[in-house]
Amino acid sequence: MTPAVIRAAERRDLVEIGRLAALLVDTHHALDPQRFIAPTPDTPKGYAQYLGSQLRRGDTVLLVAEDDGVVGYAWARMEGMDWMTLRGPAGVLNDIVVDPIARGRGIGRQLLRAIITELTARGAPRVVLSTAARNEAAQRLFLSAGFRPTMLEMTRES
Repeated sequence: MTPAVIRAAERRDLVEIGRLAALLVDTHHALDPQRFIAPTPDTPKGYAQYLGSQLRRGDTVLLVAEDDGVVGYAWARMEGMDWMTLRGPAGVLNDIVVDPIARGRGIGRQLLRAIITELTARGAPRVVLSTAARNEAAQRLFLSAGFRPTMLEMTRES
């Protein structure tokens, strides 16, 4: 199979990015409905609007995977020192998602490599991310790309 084309997202991609983001929200909610918000009919539009506002920021990287349309995206941001998380400057990967119909073709790996490359080119000394504890497929991808576990979020309902 031919690889997807990875490129910088444009405003014209936001509707599809919003659709994919809603899938990401739904996936997380299904993994742990007490911890993660449920998607609503407004989730695709809201997420698209939010990421559209991020396109104007110089510290944001938003990439799409294209193969007969947008089939995935990755969103990261360059961040400085963060005392709350005890972390120095880093590229922070916020989202990475591939449409279920396009999974198993290495597109997630392509997006991950591309976003790491872009963050490194912008001077990120490290890339950090969070992943749902039950999302073992994502964790395998991240481990295979050289990430290591460093934090464990724990949640207690009141």
